[in-house]
Amino acid sequence: MLLLAWVCLMSTGCSPAKSFSSGFETVADFSSYFSTPQPYLNTSTWTLQTSVVHSGTSAFMGTITGANPAGTDSVNTNNHRAYPTLQFHKGITGMFHTPVMVTFWVYLTATLSAGQWFSFATFVSDTSDTWNRTVLLNLSDSGYVNFMHVPYQEQAVLVKNNTTVPFPYNQWVQFQVYLDFTPDASDASGAPRGYAMAWQNGTLISSARVGGMNGVLAQAHFGLYAPPALASATVYNDDLSVVEVTPQALQQ
Repeated sequence: MLLLAWVCLMSTGCSPAKSFSSGFETVADFSSYFSTPQPYLNTSTWTLQTSVVHSGTSAFMGTITGANPAGTDSVNTNNHRAYPTLQFHKGITGMFHTPVMVTFWVYLTATLSAGQWFSFATFVSDTSDTWNRTVLLNLSDSGYVNFMHVPYQEQAVLVKNNTTVPFPYNQWVQFQVYLDFTPDASDASGAPRGYAMAWQNGTLISSARVGGMNGVLAQAHFGLYAPPALASATVYNDDLSVVEVTPQALQQ
């Protein structure tokens, strides 16, 4: 169910702020946006199901049923992909002006081998179909969740690097992700002014500077995104929300 709300953000008055929410009760929440074709490469599918839910009647389920061939440096379409996208610029909310807080619940059954990862969420500022500049929240083969593509694409330079709070499989886990996509500074230092923070079940696990964005959250996807060699996994998502919020200081 989509919710459009007005939130008071300023002590001197109220400024309109958007919010989106979905309990994954109906595919209508995503029907206006792109969804990955399925079965994607005959190994990845997604649906709404009623057996494993955090609240309500149904929840998202993404499934991997086999490995795919290895990719190349220039083509990664063999990665497992099974998800609907949220293209806010195409919906009634419009793009979100950051900072925003994204909250969602995940239940993952998988076994990651050396070099494998699982991505819980992808965020972008641009409205194109290329998604060239992304920020991801990923689970590594070591069992910890951190941001990826920070502060810039293909980098993993973290302010807070989670090596102490493992991700618990086979149970519902809450993620809260704070995103500030303020454009890069124009001074000589060129240091990015944006940043991101993530909490796992209420504990801060990862934070990072974020550059190369334009101040808005335009698109996102959750669900199932993983490397081709992962041969079996099931992920559930439920109770997703995106809310414009007041700025918070970067924590580490």
